[in-house]
Amino acid sequence: MADDKTHIVSSFDEELTRLNNIISQMGGLAESQLISAIRSIVKRDSELAEKVILSDHRIDILEQEVQDFAVRLLALRQPMADDLRQVVTALKLSNDLERIGDLAKNIAKRAQVLNQIPPIRPVQVIPNMGKLAQEIIKDVLDAYIEGDAEKAERVWARDQEVDDMYNSLFRELLTYMMEDPRNITASTHMLFIAKNIERIGDHATNIAETIYYRIKGEDLPAIDRPKNDAANFAVVEPNE
Repeated sequence: MADDKTHIVSSFDEELTRLNNIISQMGGLAESQLISAIRSIVKRDSELAEKVILSDHRIDILEQEVQDFAVRLLALRQPMADDLRQVVTALKLSNDLERIGDLAKNIAKRAQVLNQIPPIRPVQVIPNMGKLAQEIIKDVLDAYIEGDAEKAERVWARDQEVDDMYNSLFRELLTYMMEDPRNITASTHMLFIAKNIERIGDHATNIAETIYYRIKGEDLPAIDRPKNDAANFAVVEPNE
């Protein structure tokens, strides 16, 4: 009987490891998609942007795999306490990572249009925003793999840096459009791109909060970190 119980526990641990591996794969793809989308803007490479758009389905497939596998684990294993938090964490993370992939795809679509327009000066800020968001994604994935609540909390706090960069660019683009109406088209696309990066940062903080709860069994300590008017400005992508 003891051997049977040991086998069941070992089998469940293996299933959790598989679930974690799928999440890690999703995270790696999401990070790579963002890097390529930003590079397609910097290099004005519309072919690279198209590759990002076409590759998005790989993240969608992995998300569905996580959903199916997690539901199966919940139904068959009926995990409790920490084991249950691990499965629920994977479900939540898969959703945020899928959204990060969608936002990277949106950036790539904007890049294709932007690459057909003469470049404008504020475009130089986008690579810096993108690099910061990519670093945050990498760090939050490391926190997940390492089970490091403190690192997750540090990642959560860094989202303010992304917001600050977005707010600065937002004001610069408004000024740029008012100075010369010919800049409106390019600046509008830039605003969409910057907002998508800012939203990627938001999803990374969601992941950080989920990881912290998974490890500590409690929410992150409440810290009032309000976004200012620019960060709250709604930039909505048209329906596909």
